[in-house]
Amino acid sequence: MSSSSGPLTEELQCSICLDVFTDPVTTSCGHNFCRTCLNKCWDSSQTCNCPNCKETFKKRPDLKINTTLREVVDHYKKKSPEKKPEVLKKTEVLCDFCEERKLKALKSCLVCQSSYCETHLEPHLKVAGLKKHKLINPVSNLEDYICQKHERPLELFCRDDQTCVCLSCTDGDHKSHNTVPIEEESEEKKTQLMKTQKDMQQMIQDRIKKIQDVKHSAEVRKRNTDKEKAAHVELFTDLIRSIERCQTELLEMMEEQEKATEKQEEVLIEELEQEITELKMRNTELEQLSHTEDHLHLLQIYSSLCSSRNTRNWPEISVKTDESLETLRRALTQLQDTLLQKLTLNDLKRMQQYEVDVILDPDTAHPKLILSDDGKQVKDGDIEQKLPDKPERFGRYANVLGKEGFSSGRFYFEVQVKGKTDWTLGVARESIDRKGLITLRPSNGFWTVALRNENEYKACADSPVSLSLRVKPQRLSVFVDYEEGLVSFYDVESSSHIYSFTGQSFTDKLYPFFSPFLNVGGKNSTPLIITPVNYST
Repeated sequence: MSSSSGPLTEELQCSICLDVFTDPVTTSCGHNFCRTCLNKCWDSSQTCNCPNCKETFKKRPDLKINTTLREVVDHYKKKSPEKKPEVLKKTEVLCDFCEERKLKALKSCLVCQSSYCETHLEPHLKVAGLKKHKLINPVSNLEDYICQKHERPLELFCRDDQTCVCLSCTDGDHKSHNTVPIEEESEEKKTQLMKTQKDMQQMIQDRIKKIQDVKHSAEVRKRNTDKEKAAHVELFTDLIRSIERCQTELLEMMEEQEKATEKQEEVLIEELEQEITELKMRNTELEQLSHTEDHLHLLQIYSSLCSSRNTRNWPEISVKTDESLETLRRALTQLQDTLLQKLTLNDLKRMQQYEVDVILDPDTAHPKLILSDDGKQVKDGDIEQKLPDKPERFGRYANVLGKEGFSSGRFYFEVQVKGKTDWTLGVARESIDRKGLITLRPSNGFWTVALRNENEYKACADSPVSLSLRVKPQRLSVFVDYEEGLVSFYDVESSSHIYSFTGQSFTDKLYPFFSPFLNVGGKNSTPLIITPVNYST
């Protein structure tokens, strides 16, 4: 077996060899041992039981190495020097009476203050006076086992002062104290040590389990990250293709428009040149006519030369030079909208994997609210029901919470708001005031958005934010990232982002929060409905 020292040595020790684990195995009762040590223990025994708790196994277990614990041990060994822990070192005690080659001592006598090998111990086993001496397992520091005040063996333990004493001490300072034989106290301490060891082993198992949980979380996180990376690569690949396609289509359209414009310009120029030729000819005729002496001829052709011909009004005809720019502007705007929608849709799909099954909690519902039997719908019932005034129930406002709260991770749910003129949705912390005057804002523990008067949308921030939505949402989603301090709202059907609370600091549990608002003469009677995610959209 290998050995190491350090603060974790005892926690990583095999209780059989008292050394750091080598190829650790775990029994079904939860205790750990070196595989070789446990096999040797069972090889030399008629039954297979746990050396720690003595649980007996009907069939000899097939021991598998605890790979996680082995990794912990290997990591510990790399960081710790290879030496035996001081607390476990055993110094060999030699006989005080062997003259030449000193033999190993078998016992030490507290009265004689000496250690004896098997041969020199015989008088203590046979002589009547010596048989009364206190013999213990051989130790090198015998002076530590003697009362320094009375020079007598420390045979008793004072429970009042938590110290070892001799018989003479019980006649003096410890006369009225509770004293017991050292062996009795030692057995009791061993029992406590076994309990402590059992607790320590449980702590080891808990930490091993924690390591496994962390590794599992890391694997899940890596898989999710890889999936998200692949999804983003696919998304941006599609976007790049869309941009390239739009660019190609736009360039082709601009080229066609340019050719059409060039053709139009050529026709116009040709017509203008033809008219110029005709006008020059008429101008020449007029010039000649202005110098004629033939008055009759001038009067006869004057009307035909001066009359207006079929000429066009060219100042009213123009070539549109900015049409291609307007087309480009429209195409880019459309592309921007497409890009934003695809990004939002991708975000929604990523968030939907954190969907939770929200059930409304009737114990929190205001007495005017009516909940469906399945806990998925809530509406205002106009009349207050007679319900017990529980601490968790809203007493002034028509609100209700979900049954399950969340204190870590991410969660997502969707709610149908179709047909309603007023509502409030979001999350609230567990410690909110449920009886008095409530102002919906993060500083009071509410992260919500609301609809008022049919078309007034707002985010209930510490300073309320008016929201301008292009379409009236029919189904909203709420996404929370507890560690990131994020609460986001989306219009599911149009795949558009509505509002996000960012940089929040959550400490309490967060619960889904719903307010269907008042039923104003039947105008707002439609319920809020918690709906499952439709993954096909």
